[in-house]
Amino acid sequence: MNASQKTRRTFLAGAVTASGLLVGGCNRSAGLKVAGSEGTTPGGPADLTLRIGPVLVDIAKDHTISTIGYNGAVPCPPIRLREGVPVTVDLFNDTDTPELVHWHGQIIPANVDGAAEEKSLVVPAHGNLRYRLTPQPAGSRWVHSHVMSMSDVNRGTYTGQFGFVYIEPKNNPGQYDQELFLATHEWEPFYTTAEMEEEPDPEQRARKEAQKKDEKPNGWEIGYQRFTINGKCLGYGDPVRVKEGQRVLFHFLNASATENIQLALPGHQFQVVALDGNPVPHPQLVEVLELGTAERVDALVEMKNPGVWVLGTPHDDDRKNGMGMVIEYANKSGAPRWIKPQKTTWDYTIFGEGNRVPDPDETIPLVFGKINGGTGGFNRWTINGQSYDDKAEPRVLHKGRRYRLVFDNQTDDAHPVHLHRNSFELKNVHGNGTGGVLKDVVLVKGFKKIEADVTPAMEGLTLFHCHQQLHMDYGFKLLFNVV
Repeated sequence: MNASQKTRRTFLAGAVTASGLLVGGCNRSAGLKVAGSEGTTPGGPADLTLRIGPVLVDIAKDHTISTIGYNGAVPCPPIRLREGVPVTVDLFNDTDTPELVHWHGQIIPANVDGAAEEKSLVVPAHGNLRYRLTPQPAGSRWVHSHVMSMSDVNRGTYTGQFGFVYIEPKNNPGQYDQELFLATHEWEPFYTTAEMEEEPDPEQRARKEAQKKDEKPNGWEIGYQRFTINGKCLGYGDPVRVKEGQRVLFHFLNASATENIQLALPGHQFQVVALDGNPVPHPQLVEVLELGTAERVDALVEMKNPGVWVLGTPHDDDRKNGMGMVIEYANKSGAPRWIKPQKTTWDYTIFGEGNRVPDPDETIPLVFGKINGGTGGFNRWTINGQSYDDKAEPRVLHKGRRYRLVFDNQTDDAHPVHLHRNSFELKNVHGNGTGGVLKDVVLVKGFKKIEADVTPAMEGLTLFHCHQQLHMDYGFKLLFNVV
């Protein structure tokens, strides 16, 4: 059985309650220990070890990628921890450069969060680091490098330094038959002058054309030659084997450096039960999933259409270059089938409970801008007219105070924005009110606006940024200080 597959766990039949997404059991994968040994001392054995080092990844027949990964695999074997149970973490760096390990989506102190801007601890080159943290909140989180790559596409999130972190909730009701952890990633990045953009609606197209009249040409963008799910291109490696009548719980992670993705499974529907690890108020059936960079979706699928199918992206070129995997029913064989789904619009608000969000104590506008880099240059990104300045004083927020962040995207790019050590509650998405949807990454489409509330739970420095590596590297970030 695959290390990312489990059988017969409990999961709520048909829906998930607001108390938490539930998965039982533990996965004692290579070098990883499940938390729970209370009384672990600083000098004793670690509960969790991550070793950063070179990895060779066979992504397709006769095609091997040399990269940096965690614990000798890409992605790292899923890490399962228990909510609220402290763990001792050992980090070993076998590379020639310092590294930052970011525990994405967790509410933990800034010094162990893994961001240079927050003055987190650095794992030195050929060195090691030990610290304690308390995993929270429950659900699908992940771990990844947080170094600034700049023009070097062999560092940061372009590498294989990523993996699921599943934080087991304290209570586990429900039912499912099989569990899958699936992480998407792209390989062999290259610089291109082609703009990587979504299909604009008429309003977006008009605003883009007006914006282009008085500006320099667009700067460098990133393209990729190979696409994978769990480190394998479509058609390479073993298929996911299922049985008719099973309920399969899929945990999806977009571990890309720069790409937003869509995924579909022909002949089946996804019942979305959690976004970014947080249970949604109203689970819904959808044909196509959309995940911005760093987003996670947990979805149940009823296996009731026997055959051999492709789970993959609706974008034909990307699927041809690997973005997909084979789902094979028992006693079925033959070439895997792909049926292109109808175009749909991904909408966070269908999972919410109406416009039921308290009034904020303060509203903070965050206007996203772009300064084109021109031919042979890099675009610069701004928030409220300013690119990130590490000499600037952080914006002060007060612990326990409710802030409404207004993400006003004045560019034609879709931006997956992330606030460290906190979650957003969505208030308004592209003009539609909602409530109860909690996320730590929000994908703001081109020339669109999203309002999201945050109540800082922990003091210290807190980084806000676009999770597109190229955007973050070139100015798209802002530092808060919670007091």
